[in-house]
Amino acid sequence: MTFLKADKLWKKYPAEAVEALRGASISVGKGEIVAVMGPSGCGKSTLLNIVGALDLPTSGEVLIAGKTIREYGPSYLYRACMVGFIFQHHHMVPGMTLAENVAAPLVAQGVGKRERVRRAIELLESVGLGNRANFLPSLVSGGERQRAAVARALVAAPSIILADEPTGNLDSCSGAAVFRLMLMHSRGRGTTVVIATHNQEIAAMADRTLLMRDGQFVAVAGST
Repeated sequence: MTFLKADKLWKKYPAEAVEALRGASISVGKGEIVAVMGPSGCGKSTLLNIVGALDLPTSGEVLIAGKTIREYGPSYLYRACMVGFIFQHHHMVPGMTLAENVAAPLVAQGVGKRERVRRAIELLESVGLGNRANFLPSLVSGGERQRAAVARALVAAPSIILADEPTGNLDSCSGAAVFRLMLMHSRGRGTTVVIATHNQEIAAMADRTLLMRDGQFVAVAGST
């Protein structure tokens, strides 16, 4: 059953005379893990930004569980309640501990501080960072920061995780470990995942791989 449907998305940037998306459509089932591959500039990040309501399409529509993003209310509320983000650059707030960074998405949901801390610590422990909870991001390794980013994406129990080159700054071993960790948690919760990646090894762990070129999907590779 389709859970996420992006229908004929176009995204034009007139000032730069660029068409980042050119009628791209995608359907993803509940709990499915889909990798999106393609050369730099093909539209992968733009697609994720539109699905995550970080950007608006020039035309086209995104449906989540049969509802448009607008039907979920303000975009910040949709993101807070429905979407978890993992980026290539982890975007940890430097002056906040790992626990505080992980707990941050719960603020918009109105979760009390004690419960935010409890959930953050629980998730950090589950990704092997319980003993780093009170460390600042600058005091842990890149792999640990990215594991914390996985915990942050999961803390609000989102329906969708959007991951944009989440292992791009890690060595192949660390990157594969981080992605397996994300898959383990996502599959256990029935979370839908769309990951943009250049990494063939990472894509091979997904249920399906979709190929993009020039703002369009051009092929589907394999399924499990």
